[in-house]
Amino acid sequence: MSLYFILLISTISIPLVLSFDKKLHFYQQWMYLFPSIFTIGAIYILFDIYFTKHGIWGFNPHYHSNIVFFNLPLEEWLFFIVVPYASIFLHESIVFYFPALKLNSKTTKIITISFIIIFVILAMFNINKTYTFYISSLLVIALLLSIFEPSEVIRKFYLTFLVILIPFIIVNAILTGTFIDEAAIWYNNNEQLGIRFFTIPIEDFGYAFSLILLNLMLIGKLKQRVKNKI
Repeated sequence: MSLYFILLISTISIPLVLSFDKKLHFYQQWMYLFPSIFTIGAIYILFDIYFTKHGIWGFNPHYHSNIVFFNLPLEEWLFFIVVPYASIFLHESIVFYFPALKLNSKTTKIITISFIIIFVILAMFNINKTYTFYISSLLVIALLLSIFEPSEVIRKFYLTFLVILIPFIIVNAILTGTFIDEAAIWYNNNEQLGIRFFTIPIEDFGYAFSLILLNLMLIGKLKQRVKNKI
């Protein structure tokens, strides 16, 4: 069993078991969760395939299985199911047990607009750095959509993401080379800012933020659509 696969199993095991918790009933959200995961994941995978093909990043065969589709190992495909599932489960758990945990509307708006300005500038000055430009653009799109999102997702997510970062940092640090001899996932330094937290490119934090936020917003839309039909 590959290191990458072991990390995925470790990531999903507890959230999957606790999905059937008698209080949370997270499994009841599967009808919204999986359509969202597959829809948003498909977009990210298309870029993943393109970037892998052009050497923006790549995968060390010593740390993944021999099953590869479009230059992406099986584990990378599973990543877009496992990580959003575990992250959204953690978000929903925090929201369920701490319903008052959210920023006020004014603070949220100030933070969101500030981030949008920062990432627009970052994208403009790093058009030649593919990964930086890609992530900055994704974040601008996600944050702009959140402004017009009637739910309180972003007000809560700014805080729950700080908790989600804990397992994210552990798993991603290992994959990018911390604690192991070589990186399981390598990055072309010419295509990113070169700023790292441990061995994690700073862009990866934006990657995770946008991936989870877009899923949460789509889940909210799907729930609203079902509600309107009732």
